Amino acid sequence: MKQPVENVTLSSEEGERLIAHVHQSNLPAAVASRLEQIIRTCLWLVFALQETKITVRRLRSLLFGKSLKPSPGSAASSESRPEGGDESSADTVVPADADDGARTSGEPPPQSSQSPERAKPKGGHRPGTGRLGADAYVGAERVECHHESLAAGQRCPVCGQGTLYDLPPGVEMRIDGHALLRAMRYELQKLRCSACGQIFTAGLPAGVGEEKYSAQARAVLAVSRYYLGVPGYRLQGYQAMLGVPVPDATQWDQIEQVGDCAYKVFAQMEHEAAQGELIFHDDTAVRILALMQANRALVAAAQAHGLSTPQDRTGMHTTALVVQVGEHTAILYYSSRRHAGENLQGLLEKREAGLAKPLAMSDALASNAVADESRLSRCHCLAHGRRKFSDLADVFPQECQVVLAVVKQIFDHDEQARDAQLSPSERLAYHQRLSGPLMEGLHTWLAQQVDDRLVEPNSSLGKAIAYLQSHWDTLTQFLHCEGAPLDNNLAERAWKLFIRQRKNSLFFQSEHGAYIASVLTSLIATCLYAGVNAVEYLVALQEHRAEVCADPAAWLPWAYASSRASP
Repeated sequence: MKQPVENVTLSSEEGERLIAHVHQSNLPAAVASRLEQIIRTCLWLVFALQETKITVRRLRSLLFGKSLKPSPGSAASSESRPEGGDESSADTVVPADADDGARTSGEPPPQSSQSPERAKPKGGHRPGTGRLGADAYVGAERVECHHESLAAGQRCPVCGQGTLYDLPPGVEMRIDGHALLRAMRYELQKLRCSACGQIFTAGLPAGVGEEKYSAQARAVLAVSRYYLGVPGYRLQGYQAMLGVPVPDATQWDQIEQVGDCAYKVFAQMEHEAAQGELIFHDDTAVRILALMQANRALVAAAQAHGLSTPQDRTGMHTTALVVQVGEHTAILYYSSRRHAGENLQGLLEKREAGLAKPLAMSDALASNAVADESRLSRCHCLAHGRRKFSDLADVFPQECQVVLAVVKQIFDHDEQARDAQLSPSERLAYHQRLSGPLMEGLHTWLAQQVDDRLVEPNSSLGKAIAYLQSHWDTLTQFLHCEGAPLDNNLAERAWKLFIRQRKNSLFFQSEHGAYIASVLTSLIATCLYAGVNAVEYLVALQEHRAEVCADPAAWLPWAYASSRASP
């Protein structure tokens, strides 16, 4: 099609005059009518584009029809809408070949089964709008509203002939605000005998427990503290605003009771995790006031002996252990002076004899190593190695880009294997075929930089290269071991619950308080990973404490759904 020599601007008045000239000409009526449609379409299109009232997809649909399909080999044939999009929200098209960098290897991605179309949520709202249908509010109180004057079986008040019958009820949602803990005040009637003075007191309604704080209230306090990260003093102030005061000391008393019902399950989960096949672990900082006070005593004692620093350890750490046990995942936290490697060593000591070595993923810090590394297959995080080069990309752009491009393709290959749902053996073969040559080429390039003295060994780039070279075997375990991960992101994501608590509450008062936090946060995090309602789970542990203590294995978070106490 020829490109117009110059732009044509046509106002609505000029367009109407042009349409009038068309109809006054000697053109056939059908041709004149078609020309009028074309002119009016152009006028409307200019208005719609100026007012941004139309999307590109809607424009194509109007101009070419909804069933238009691009011919093979045309530019439009390589275009597709983003996954999960819909016609009303897609403003642009995305080239299908703008895919992962792994395509440069010349190997097609693994074939995966067609993913089912994303189900439209009930209520007709698009995902991401923040609007939910009525069925999403499973905890809403239900109130039946009957018609003020009419009922089923009565005559129609309009026509007087038909009979009214029931339809499915309409639904209206109303959201109200309350305190996190709600208080009920029961005023019990008292009667006294005028003769003998005996007092008769009314009983509580059926279903009201004997304790002031219910199991539900204690579970809510535990979840608010160790999942939401709300400090006790902040919750105390919020509750006071709404007229239901709960002192922070009382909150701790109730949370401690939940821990008293949960510690045996935590110990059982430790035993189960010790038999796991894959362990992610790492450390983050923590503050425990009792240990900080002990540190001051250690410093004073060292100075009294003429030492600048104490000989004993003064650090405090929270270790996150994320362990895959068959089809389940256990998340364990420990807050103490022990490093991640020491906590992992303690877990391995509970491992039964005869089992294969577990895979252990961490970064390359010495604190993550166990006393006997021969008891496990060590993997080191490739994302940590990549980060050393991404931090230097502005200083050494060419050298860093070589490493970053290769690592990106490795992660792209892993994502493709995950999307295709490859088995561990198939994933290993896939990485060996595609990622193996890339990593071998990178290894040769790293050696060349050092051997040919193309980089200063003591520079930041030289140290980044030395990190990869010194840990090459553990960084490339995914090329040798089935199921070996690429990174330690799972453990770092598990930190978030404890980091949230640390940012809000700053410290623990004592080692016992840190232990209770570790127990309850471990169970809550494992519940979240297993898709279990953590509040209901903690309530069940309290209500069946004797059964939990007798058989804690039946009350593990992933077993809770099938236990007899599960709702």
